[in-house]
Amino acid sequence: MPSPHLELPLSRRGFLIASAGAAAALSVTAAPAQARNARVFGRFGSPAARLTATTLYVDAQGRGDHTTVQAAVNATTGSGWTLVIAPGTYRETVSLDATRTEATWIGASEDPRDVVIVYDNAAGTPKPDGSGTYGTTGSATTTLRADGFTARWITFANDWLRADHPDISGTQAVALKVMGDRSAFHHCRFLGHQDTLYADSLALTVFARQYFSHCYAEGDVDFVFGRATAVYEHCHFRTLDRTDLAAAPYGFVFAPSTAGANPLGYLVSRGRISSEAPDAAYKLARPWVPSSDTTARPSLTVRDTRLGAGIDAVAPYTNMSNSYPWQNQRFAEYHNFGPGAEITVPENRPQLTDEQAESATREAYLGDWRPWKGEC
Repeated sequence: MPSPHLELPLSRRGFLIASAGAAAALSVTAAPAQARNARVFGRFGSPAARLTATTLYVDAQGRGDHTTVQAAVNATTGSGWTLVIAPGTYRETVSLDATRTEATWIGASEDPRDVVIVYDNAAGTPKPDGSGTYGTTGSATTTLRADGFTARWITFANDWLRADHPDISGTQAVALKVMGDRSAFHHCRFLGHQDTLYADSLALTVFARQYFSHCYAEGDVDFVFGRATAVYEHCHFRTLDRTDLAAAPYGFVFAPSTAGANPLGYLVSRGRISSEAPDAAYKLARPWVPSSDTTARPSLTVRDTRLGAGIDAVAPYTNMSNSYPWQNQRFAEYHNFGPGAEITVPENRPQLTDEQAESATREAYLGDWRPWKGEC
């Protein structure tokens, strides 16, 4: 089950306030500077006691090598760099290009509530240079294109709110877009509303493998979406309440857009889905067939997972477009439980057989890559 650090979710803004308070507390101390710096980066060294030559330290208070995550990324070249990030709220957009492979980002406190990378662009936000709006991809707070990326104990957030911008219709606001193969996230949090976690690939013909372990994601509309081959293991997904809607559905947890040639899309295993919203206000999933890939056949398997009362058990799936009905896609469940998993209309709940379930495993989805080895 999820780590104790992930058990009690806060709203995104409440989360950031709490994080900022923690950072301030860390910076007010009478200890000598050298001791302060050592504590800021936990057991992961410091600029004065660097673990490796390719480890950089990030601290907004100036006690590291860099004060922003993007500045630290820019200081790296090639493969194999580690960023150790001190507690704090880093309000910035961050981009890791495809050349900076095998990167690792570590939240120094080993609690994802303490290290928050956040910004507030939406798809419909005008660009400062007047060249148009950001679009869904451009709205991402953090964009990761490199293969072999690993993150631990970090929150990726987008705190753009519909209520603050009634004039903007493009309300997609991505916290993280990840496209690289062998991208792993352990004990991380993804906070947003619409399109929070964009698990994708660099191109239609690239089947990027991604792994999320003991993570937490929240949102309302399609808040876990994209075409990656992604395994979500021991993860907690939480649907948010909405005061701007008078009736269900309030939104959709998953919106995969798996390429038709890719045999494997999203696998959710041994997780849970909870809700702040009324019972049955949310659909479990709807298929996304983008205009850029009308041959997509979205794939989602949810197994051994607790589905809370917020999921509509009678009709958990719906269409994004009637031209691509969900029944023609690759949606399935296996051994789920909880009120949202009750099978009342069997034709609305496609189930794997025991034999089919033997192929719905992390090993089958991720092949020779074993990102869970050594994981606590």
